[in-house]
Amino acid sequence: MELYYSFSVLIVLASIFAYINYRFLKLPSTIGIMVIAIVVSIILVFFGQSFLPKTFNHLNNLMNSIDFTEVLMGAMLNFLLFAGGIHININDLKEQLRPVLIFSTAGVVISTFIVGFGMFYLLPFVGINMPFIYCLLFGALISPTDPVAVLSILKQANVSKSLETKVAGESLFNDGMAVVVFTVVLQLAIGKEVDLGIESITLLLLKEAGGGLLLGVVLGYITSRLMREVDDYIISVLVTLAVVMGGYLVARQLHISGPLTMVAAGLFMGNFNVKFKMKSITQDYLIKFWELIDEILNAVLFLFIGFELLMIKDLNHYIVPGMIGILVVLVARFISIWGPTKFMSFRTRFSPQTIKVLFWGGIRGGVSIALAMSIPKSENSNIILSITYCVVVFSIIVQGLTIAKVANPKQIAKEEQEKESVTLE
Repeated sequence: MELYYSFSVLIVLASIFAYINYRFLKLPSTIGIMVIAIVVSIILVFFGQSFLPKTFNHLNNLMNSIDFTEVLMGAMLNFLLFAGGIHININDLKEQLRPVLIFSTAGVVISTFIVGFGMFYLLPFVGINMPFIYCLLFGALISPTDPVAVLSILKQANVSKSLETKVAGESLFNDGMAVVVFTVVLQLAIGKEVDLGIESITLLLLKEAGGGLLLGVVLGYITSRLMREVDDYIISVLVTLAVVMGGYLVARQLHISGPLTMVAAGLFMGNFNVKFKMKSITQDYLIKFWELIDEILNAVLFLFIGFELLMIKDLNHYIVPGMIGILVVLVARFISIWGPTKFMSFRTRFSPQTIKVLFWGGIRGGVSIALAMSIPKSENSNIILSITYCVVVFSIIVQGLTIAKVANPKQIAKEEQEKESVTLE
């Protein structure tokens, strides 16, 4: 009953904020909901206990009663990643597979270390002496781009299909590398012995990421065959729900990546099913169902992010460190994108405009906050959570609202044509 009450309150608030945003703010839906939630949180933090004590206490208790890490990483993220994967064209992804894999692996590692060293040397200037291992831990959780935030905001930006596939593909696949890096660094930070040998790390990555992708393909293949035999929209919806909910349970039991399982299953089902003629009504219901699920859960997630402000104590003390974090993360993002492109083959070199969009489109979101909240409570964990929140809010609001302007489709098309002509010569 408590879970039903909590979810009901969140849905009601999300619908009210979505309506206010649609009528007055005119921002992209998810960003608008988060902005309103942040404004309400700030009002409650400064005036709630004096003027609205019951409202403040109820909302504060609600947010404290919800395990954000478990709700996002264990439930919502699976639905959102499956919905994202099912709409990506596998042929487009194949064309961009090399840069996607490089950005989602080497890019994450490069960014993690740049952020770690940057925070370690800059935070002492504002009176914060955080151990290097915790600075590296912050780098690990903030380096991967958030697939939910990226996919949600990319819908609003008019970018080319190839560029959209690069950005979306990277955000969908960097989860595996990010979880491995974060897990290893967290174990070191809390004092546990970890085998840092290349063989051990490689096996962990293969099990976490490779196992998740393999399970997703198997689930996608089996369920696609079942849907081929029974072309009914009700059964099709139920089958896809079973893949997401049951697939996560299997992945959890096998200790492999649930999110990557959902990405692989969504990609496989979304592309396998076009090979046979599905009834138009079945296909229409299936697509609209997952679009609706995607929009509802995105609204609730961004509402969550806005109200997380209530759970961070003395956030105003970390504004300056947060600004340092924003600067360091942006620098790390640029280097982790620009650097690998210099080592790719000539045919896959990126134009300056493409690099600019990939850099500015590296949006952080709920995944970073969820990872930050999973760190055992300590003084360092509170610092990391506060700085993470500042980076995420900046990323979603500033980068999210300006990515459409940064992505100049005409300029990208012009540079891509010039690159092709030079390559042919």
